[in-house]
Amino acid sequence: MAKIITTMLLSAIFILFGCGKDGDNQPNDKEKSESEEKTGIKSMDDFVDNMKEVQKSMEEGKKYEVVDFRDLKALLPESIGDMKRTNAQGEKSGAMGFTISKAEADYNNEDYSQSIDIEITDLSGASGYAGFAAWGWAMVDVDKETETGYEKTTKYKGHKAYEKYDNQDQYGSIEVLVSGRFMLSVNGNNVPMAVLKSTIDEMDISKLEAMKDTNPISE
Repeated sequence: MAKIITTMLLSAIFILFGCGKDGDNQPNDKEKSESEEKTGIKSMDDFVDNMKEVQKSMEEGKKYEVVDFRDLKALLPESIGDMKRTNAQGEKSGAMGFTISKAEADYNNEDYSQSIDIEITDLSGASGYAGFAAWGWAMVDVDKETETGYEKTTKYKGHKAYEKYDNQDQYGSIEVLVSGRFMLSVNGNNVPMAVLKSTIDEMDISKLEAMKDTNPISE
């Protein structure tokens, strides 16, 4: 995932600054089309607009301390269908101006042939370049399809979301940026996308939404 985000961001930045001030250096329609095909980025205007929105959310996020990871851990379900929770943990960590609170859990079926992991992260402590790295795909619009799968940015109950799936390997993920503060990630191995989506549906994101203004920092 980190490699994908880096590729998209570098590609987008290259396009943005690669277009010189001289009108003759503007990319033609063919170049734009090829760029979109390689990166999955729909529009540089969308990139700029999304980056402004993300920057605004990041600035707003600086007003809050991250929530206790134990509160996030309490939101993790005990089971997903016939998959039982085999591990659950949480932590608060920080470095170089980047503080996060995170809870995660692993789920497996009886013979461990299928697995899902859920991660909930409070990104309100992210700032600067660390913040941009954390938000990643929220700064671009992606819609890409291959012979074996796809990846795209979308919306889930009004929140920015990103999904990716490989039909051949039966591996995929869904990430939802809840209220511009919490990242809810669901990854699955050897499970259909429908199961990953149902996992998101079963989780009550309204509880995350209710935490949006938790732990304000006094100025």
